[in-house]
Amino acid sequence: MFDGAIYCPKCGARRARSSGGARTAPCPACKGTMREVDVGETVLLECEKCGAAWVDAQTFERICANREAQAAVLHRWPATDRRPPEKEVRYRPCVACGTMMNRLNFGRLSGTVIDVCKGHGTFLDAGELHAIVSFIQGGGLERARARQIEDLKEEEHRLRVLQQTSGIHISGADHSMPYDAISPLDVLELLEHLIRH
Repeated sequence: MFDGAIYCPKCGARRARSSGGARTAPCPACKGTMREVDVGETVLLECEKCGAAWVDAQTFERICANREAQAAVLHRWPATDRRPPEKEVRYRPCVACGTMMNRLNFGRLSGTVIDVCKGHGTFLDAGELHAIVSFIQGGGLERARARQIEDLKEEEHRLRVLQQTSGIHISGADHSMPYDAISPLDVLELLEHLIRH
């Protein structure tokens, strides 16, 4: 395939990865150079030295929701590229703003700890983007959502027991609300109410 070609002249398939624009940034992990690349329809920064990737917030959400974008990621990064987790926890600066990013276990269940700057994007070590897409395609987000609902049910049960044993009645609580509509903020508000009274 020619360097600038988007489609293969033999089979017509879209190029899975190609060099993108001239945008570069220092890698938060190894201080190497991250260069813009196109992976299918997805544009991200990839480190030439360690293979890490920076994905802006909007693009990361699209990867998580779009099967075609996920297929391009799986084609580009094989599962064997993932490095073992480091023993020492290191906080890294955001590629966009330079502030230290938060470390999160993606989906709370995936076991893949990623670096996130809310509003700017996500930094992923080599192999982590593949691991996240595999987790999503294996039903991981549905399992995470079911786990969150179970946690909320347990918390509601605990709060009801606490309410009954303390004699406090919470007038604002709507017990007819379905569990998937209960947010963590609802639980926090209930906890604050119990503490105040």
